[in-house]
Amino acid sequence: MENKKFKSGYVSIIGRPNVGKSTLLNEIIGEKISAISPKPQTTRQNITFIYTDDDAQIIFLDTPGMQRPKNKLGKYMLEESKAGIEDADVITYIVDISDKIGKTERAIIDILKNYKDKLPIILLINKIDKVKKEELLLIMDMYNKEGIFDVIIPISAMNGDGVDIYVEKVKEYLDEGPMFYPEDMITDKNERFIAAELIREKGLKYLQDEVPHGLAVEIDKFKRREEKDLYDINATIYVEKESHKGIIIGKNGQMLKKIAQESREAIEKLIGTQVNLQVWVKVEKNWRDKDNSVKKFGYN
Repeated sequence: MENKKFKSGYVSIIGRPNVGKSTLLNEIIGEKISAISPKPQTTRQNITFIYTDDDAQIIFLDTPGMQRPKNKLGKYMLEESKAGIEDADVITYIVDISDKIGKTERAIIDILKNYKDKLPIILLINKIDKVKKEELLLIMDMYNKEGIFDVIIPISAMNGDGVDIYVEKVKEYLDEGPMFYPEDMITDKNERFIAAELIREKGLKYLQDEVPHGLAVEIDKFKRREEKDLYDINATIYVEKESHKGIIIGKNGQMLKKIAQESREAIEKLIGTQVNLQVWVKVEKNWRDKDNSVKKFGYN
């Protein structure tokens, strides 16, 4: 029996904000790497997820949600999304179960038309656990009429339905190639970056709608204690307004305590050891509109 050829390649994951890109990739990898939240703009930069099995290595690029930029951070995020497409061997476009193609979806489809004859384009319709089969078939037909998708796959990223089918379909479009990363590596981001993402996710989880867009997290210290299985991590949560600082700290510091506790538990699960996490809150006014501040928080 002939040995199966090993395949590898890059897959760009694009879509408007809050369609489930990071949820899908965390499900495929089996680890929490990207921050997940029902609030838009959760993913702010391209994050590499590395999936490896016996016959393929797929390098997924999780891109920020595509939308019209409103500030320097938004402009950076849009450029990240476009760069993710340019780096790909396969494009995956994720939509939800909306029964109409909105302005943002239309703009993304227009961009994808430029790649129709250059790269395979897979459409994933996510959140199918929230729609009836008859309605889903109508949505699939609506997108099929656009004439640019090589395959349309319905999935539920939250519970894993259709995810294995998607991964196997990606393999069909990849060429024979080497293993670019060690087989036990699941991202090119370091633990320091992921820790910051986990803290930001917990902040997004509990904070009011006006706060999350101006939330940034900087890891000031990430060090293992000598002769002890414990990491000391110091982090600063930055917000744009004094009023937002008060919201994050909460009455008697209870909100910040809750965010720090859940962050610590998530980081301990990530690195497999105990963590001493200290979190502070500072104000950096209008940082999303300042080039230096945007770069300071790693968006460059």
